[in-house]
This record gives sequence, C-alpha cells and structure tokens, in this order.
Amino acid sequence: MIDVINAKKELDSDRISVGVGTCGLSAGAGPVYDALKKANLKIPVEKVGCSGMCYNEPIVTVVKSGKQSIYGLVTEDKVGTLIDCIKSGRVCKELLVGTSLDKIPYYKKQKRIVMKNCGFIDPLNIAQYMSQGGYGALKKAIELGQDGVLKEVEASGLRGRGGAGFPTARKWGFIAHVKGKKYLVANGDEGDPGAFMNRTLMESDPFKILEGMAIGAIATDCDEGFIYTRAEYPLAIKTLEQAICLARKHGFLGNNILGTKYNFDVSIRKGAGAFVCGEETALIHSIEGKRGNPSPRPPYPATKGVYGKPTSVNNIGTWGHVVAVLKYGAKQFRKVGTKKTPGTKVICLAGKINRAGIAEVPIGTTIKDIVYSIGGGMPKGTTFKAALTGGPAGGCVPKTKLNTRLDYEEMQKLGSIMGSGGIVVISNESCIVDIARYFMNFTQEESCGKCTPCREGTKRLLEMLERITRGEKVEILALRQLAEFVRDNSLCGLGQNAPNPILSTLRYFEKEYIEHINKHKCKSGVCKDLITYFITDKCIGCGMCAKNCPVATISGIPKERYFIHQEKCIKCGTCYGVCPVKAIIKK
Repeated sequence: MIDVINAKKELDSDRISVGVGTCGLSAGAGPVYDALKKANLKIPVEKVGCSGMCYNEPIVTVVKSGKQSIYGLVTEDKVGTLIDCIKSGRVCKELLVGTSLDKIPYYKKQKRIVMKNCGFIDPLNIAQYMSQGGYGALKKAIELGQDGVLKEVEASGLRGRGGAGFPTARKWGFIAHVKGKKYLVANGDEGDPGAFMNRTLMESDPFKILEGMAIGAIATDCDEGFIYTRAEYPLAIKTLEQAICLARKHGFLGNNILGTKYNFDVSIRKGAGAFVCGEETALIHSIEGKRGNPSPRPPYPATKGVYGKPTSVNNIGTWGHVVAVLKYGAKQFRKVGTKKTPGTKVICLAGKINRAGIAEVPIGTTIKDIVYSIGGGMPKGTTFKAALTGGPAGGCVPKTKLNTRLDYEEMQKLGSIMGSGGIVVISNESCIVDIARYFMNFTQEESCGKCTPCREGTKRLLEMLERITRGEKVEILALRQLAEFVRDNSLCGLGQNAPNPILSTLRYFEKEYIEHINKHKCKSGVCKDLITYFITDKCIGCGMCAKNCPVATISGIPKERYFIHQEKCIKCGTCYGVCPVKAIIKK
C-alpha cells in the first residue's frame, strides 16, 4: 500500500534534502549527506535529485518550522558550519542562496513543468511522486482510452523535444492502429558536449518518464518499450532500474496496469556512447545489438523499427511533457510557449557563463534572457561573442541576434537548430574558427563512416579548418561549398547537420576567418601558430616564467626584464599563466 497522504505530510514538514544527482555527487554531495545524517539533527535527511542549479552544487535545502533555506556550495569543509547553524536554529548566511526557488534569480524566467519534482522529491520514493500528482495523468489516460489520449495530445500541439520538433500525436498515429507487435522507445542518449538534460530527468524524476511511456502505450496500443541511454550514465541507469521494479510492484507497469486491460512493460538498453546513436535508425540497430549505423529512410521506424516491427521513438523530454499534457489538459498546456510550439524546453547552459546548469524555459524565451537573466551573463572581464545552440550539429547565434526566440523555426532562420537543448556560451576569449574546428573534430570522430559525404566530407572540412587555424591559405568559397555538399548529401542527421557550425560562423563571423587566412592573426589569442608571447616592461624579473618554461626558451637576469627566444618557443602559454604581474602578453 502506497501511503500518499503521509508522504505529502513528510514533504510539507521539517526536512533536510541534499541534491545527489551526478553534478551534486561530483561536487562532493556524498560526504555532505553522510555528515548531515550523522549529526543527529532530529530532522529527516533525504537524498533528492538535481534542481538544475549546478553552479551552486552541493545544494542542501533545510525546511524547519515552516521556513525554507536553500544553501549552495556546501562542500565537506563547510558542512560543519551549516550543522552548527541548524542546531542553533540560525540561518547560515554565508551559504544561503535563497528562501524559495522563485526568489532566486536563476529561476525567475523559468517555468518548471517537467522539472517540477527535480531536486524536491526522493527520485525513488513512489509515494512522494504520487503526492505531487504522479500517476494521476496515467489514470486520466485510462479513462480517456486510446482515441481520447491521441486527441488530447493532438489538441495540445505537443512537438518532440529531441530536436526535430515533429508533432507527437502524429508520430504516435502512424503505429496506433497497426495490428501486431510494436514498440515504444525513450531516447535518453545525448552526446552533445555540455548537454545533460536527459540524464538529469532520468536521475531526478524517473517515474515521470515511466508514466509518460505508459500513457504512450495506451495511445499506441503497445505492450513493450525500451529506454535507451549510454553506459556512461551509471546513476541514471541504476535509478531507472530501481524505479521500473517499484512501478511493476505497485501495478503501474506489467500486465493489467492498475487492474485494467492494458499491458505494458519497460526495459533498459545501454549504448556504448556513440553520438550517431541519437539518430533513430542507428539507435534502433543498437537496441537490437547491432552496430549503431543509420539506415536510409524509407522505410521509417513507424513501419520497420525494432526487430522489424513498427516503432515510435520519442525523446526523454517528450515523455515528460506527455505527463504534463494529460495532467493539466491540452487547453491549459497551450497557455505556455508559442502558438506553434506550446510548452517548455529543458535546456543546459554551459561554457563561459556565470550560472551553468539546467533550466526549463517556455518555448519562445529569448536567447538574451537565457544567457543574462537565467545564466547571469559573462564572467568578469569577458564579453559575449556567440551562443552555440543545438550542440555539434547546431550553429552560432551572434550578439546581434540575441533577441531571437528559442523555437524550432526561429533557430532555423539563423542557420542553427534548437536540438536537444544544449547552449554553449562563447566569450571574446574564444576563437570562432577554433570553435568550428573543435566541433567538426567531434562530429568527424563520431561519424559511423557508412556514407561517403559524411565519412570523407567531415574529414576534409576538418583539415581545411586546421589549415586556417595555422594561417594557411584556404578558399572560403571552397570551404562553404564543401560544407553545403556534406549537408545536402549525407545519409543521416549527423552528417546533414555537421556543417552547421561552419556555415553559421561563416555567416556571422567571416571576418575572423579572413583575418586568419590573410593577416595570419587570431585576435582571441587561441590559435597557437598565429600568436607570439611577449614580455613587456611590466616584468619584475622574478623568473617564474623561466623556471616553468618546459623548453627553457626564456632567459634573463633576476630583477630585470626577461626575454623569450621566439625561435625555440612552442607557444604552450605556460609563461603567460604563471606570471604574477601579468607582464606577458599575446600578440
């Protein structure tokens, strides 16, 4: 028997919670949790998931006598101070972040629908999940039946959150009335550098994913599903495995769900971390135990998917939104977001930004609001240059386009994509050409090699970018034409979108490319072959540069200006980093 009433009382009573998602654990939340448990505080201490405020991890939330205090950066060396404050009934001001989420600047522009439970409930406490309305959406779906659920999801205007934005009800409709065996798949594979939305949802609110899939099973008359994610997500996998067992135990998965005619069960499939397996057909091959290569379409997965049976693949974020649609109703759901794309998007903020983490924003929120209102802008001494949206397959949004709204069509107009939701902020300290080179190197290494345009084209594009970073002659027109050829002729989305970082940066930052080629200059001081380290008159003759130079190319007399022998310099930048008075510059 699930004691939902008591679970709700526990959540509303005095409690201490510690965020132990992957980000929290990597910041040291484990020892902090142990210290709080051993402190005999006479208040329950619980583990919760990630609230999204990753830049403040480890995070501890204390609710006492009806008052809430959210503490950040509670590292092992500081937890003793917090414990003393809790025992004496004082607020620990030096660690205090806020008294509620809506009063913390990071959350003011957010709209937490899918992530509402993240960082609040114990991810594996099914009673706590139900106390927040969990499985109410599934019960409503059972009442509506197959056609009713399809109509509700269609009325909501829900679009897939994996990148393409395909209408969810339409995708389900392809397999809904097909007789025989069929499958549902939750795509939890994310390989974008700086993207971890799926991981966070799987770790912090696994029952929501399972509930969403069960609702999808009713809509498609399907009895089996898979959650596909990468083996590099051990905590997410362990959490999901335990959640699946609990859901089965309490009748939310398996035969005759909640005593009805509906049967549906879920199992986990682990991938080896190939970026290309984010593509539907490659993912399906991986589920089957085959090499994760994409296949030409048609046939589409809706016709021939897992084990040759009709299959619907939806992103983890989409399944979370399915619960919201049934829970609040299509009409209420459409009040958030835009007319064409209702709802929210879970995004990851990374790169040169003050507040890195996971946020959930209404579709249509401007990039400016995301970077500055939520992300807190740039670190001191730097300025905004661009935001790469959509990961390695995305494009760069320049400063002049900051008011662009985060939406599928709006991003496409800029030559970028919304993608799975990763946003990497780039400052003036970064070189645009080097950024394009970095992501092209990533996609070239992740190419499965099946089709020639991607296998050979990405390699040639990478070589051209490497030559530009060395200041060598490359025809911009040839670079653009090859990028367009790879985009237009590759087999799957990896190759088709791989040139986006090149094409978008050429569109907005072509001047930087030309400076590299014609002037042999990298104004950001990143491309090693195009910079020279020079010791200025500010030098105090401490000799730190000479002592740390790995090739002994710096000489001088103590307390006098030192000198770099340029013919031997390997341009590693060690001297630049160790100079205590910033007397070394890059020219």
